[in-house]
Amino acid sequence: MEISSSSNIITITGNIKSVGDFQSIKTTVDSLKSSNQTIFIEIKDSISITSSVIGYFNKLVLKDNIDVNMKVGDSQLMELLDDLNLKSVFKVTAS
Repeated sequence: MEISSSSNIITITGNIKSVGDFQSIKTTVDSLKSSNQTIFIEIKDSISITSSVIGYFNKLVLKDNIDVNMKVGDSQLMELLDDLNLKSVFKVTAS
């Protein structure tokens, strides 16, 4: 997995699957959340997302009051987020 950020936009390529991936995502988002009320996350091609990342994004929305807007490139991940009733929470759209 590779992650990059510009302004309040985070782009993730590759599969999100390890604890290290979670740490990279958390570190990147933490550096942006203090100065941005809205964070845009584009997950280009990951087919899944770990429960720790889902929990972290949930905390951002529900506890920290950060708007998470997610663009998802893979239909399997879109289906997973739909099954978990997270599409509206993370404002998920297809990229």
